[in-house]
Amino acid sequence: MKLAVVLFALVTLSECLLKIPLIKGKSARQTLEEKGLYEEYKRKYRYNPRAKFNNRAGGAMVPMIYYPESTYYGVIAIGTPPQSFKVLFDTGSADLWVPSVHCRSSSQACNNHARFNTTASSTFQPSSETFSIQYVTGYMTGDVGYDTVTFGDLYVTHQIFGLSLVEDAFLDNLPWDGILGLAFPNQQSINGGTPVFDNIWKQGKIPQDLFSIYLTSSVDGSMLILGGTDPSYFTGSIQWIPISQPTGYWQINVDSITINGNTVACAAGCQAVVDSGTTEILGPTRDVNNINGWVGAYSEEGLVSCSNIKRMPEIIFNINGFGFTLPASTYVFSYGSSCTTGFGTWDNDQWILGEVFMRQFYTVFNREQNWVGLAQAKKSPESD
Repeated sequence: MKLAVVLFALVTLSECLLKIPLIKGKSARQTLEEKGLYEEYKRKYRYNPRAKFNNRAGGAMVPMIYYPESTYYGVIAIGTPPQSFKVLFDTGSADLWVPSVHCRSSSQACNNHARFNTTASSTFQPSSETFSIQYVTGYMTGDVGYDTVTFGDLYVTHQIFGLSLVEDAFLDNLPWDGILGLAFPNQQSINGGTPVFDNIWKQGKIPQDLFSIYLTSSVDGSMLILGGTDPSYFTGSIQWIPISQPTGYWQINVDSITINGNTVACAAGCQAVVDSGTTEILGPTRDVNNINGWVGAYSEEGLVSCSNIKRMPEIIFNINGFGFTLPASTYVFSYGSSCTTGFGTWDNDQWILGEVFMRQFYTVFNREQNWVGLAQAKKSPESD
């Protein structure tokens, strides 16, 4: 009888999970390269991930940077009746924002994306507050409001969110309309408001105070799971890693990074943020250049010979006593006839473990225990 009760509880828990399909769309870089504009945009809108992780002045400045490679997005709805938006689910920020119907742009940034019409929603509640989104080239302001946010059959009421009023040209070709942040609430959310996931938990919509992400290299099959984990997306057991610092980010300790038994980076240990809103694995310039040298890159941009991928070494991230291995097939990007490693540099001692890392490991973000869980992700049929 006790076993039957346990099995029933597991079935009930599984049925309560909310799965949000993530689509791997065409990146802004791909779109711009097809138009012959990528080099021009890269010079004009410098990718500066540091801006995202700087503390926000006054709690009102929302980091907004150019994500030329980001491709994963899911669909949510806001308002009554619901208005649909494609959003980047970002574990490196805490805010929800989408374009306003009053959004203005000198380019097609607003016209190329869905825009929220406040007057068309019977549940929208305006606010007198505003917020700012910071660009590398400046910043813009937006309105703040409250409304119902819907994920399939799940909804959360009175959710604070931002409505952008001005958008720069670099947003033209991004595959998503806005961002939904999944970081901790003390990561200076808009005007001190409660982030979406916190409201989902507080309003009793999910069985566990955690979510998990499965990323695949194919167009379909990636998934955000709210309220639990799904063993059909990973093999073996989940290895749990405690959050190292109460920074608001999903930050963990990394013991070292090794290749063929040699420590090639993070020799004395380092901090790393697990961030679904960053494409590459970012690290200090010296360490990343050393890794690129070990794998055979022949330029500062990490260019490698596409014909050598099968002979390139595995890279192991040693974390909390466990080794998490990245084969070359997961850390090399192919762009037409050229290939480059998925390691980028920035002026910081901290590491960012982005999509390159998360495609290899099913990742659990446990708010109740302040843990990050990692397990070997199952391959999709298309990635074999």
